[in-house]
Amino acid sequence: MSITNINIRTDSEIKTQAQDVLAKLGLDLTTAVNLFLRQIICKQSVSFDVSVAPLKKKAKLGGWEGKINIPDDFNTPLEDFREYM
Repeated sequence: MSITNINIRTDSEIKTQAQDVLAKLGLDLTTAVNLFLRQIICKQSVSFDVSVAPLKKKAKLGGWEGKINIPDDFNTPLEDFREYM
């Protein structure tokens, strides 16, 4: 296997912030880029997640998004369905 160099231009603040996160994960920037490239090859996509803390996921409602209302307080009666009760 031969080694090659990749030159990447990015904002210095982005690089610094990324290096800080990667250090918490025990990785350096070179290792992270190689990990990224290998995952692209393995998955044939760029859809992977490496994080320090779990991301807060918003509920997926599929085709119903924007068509139904989920109240913040589930103990509150759903006025829309009261006539059916």
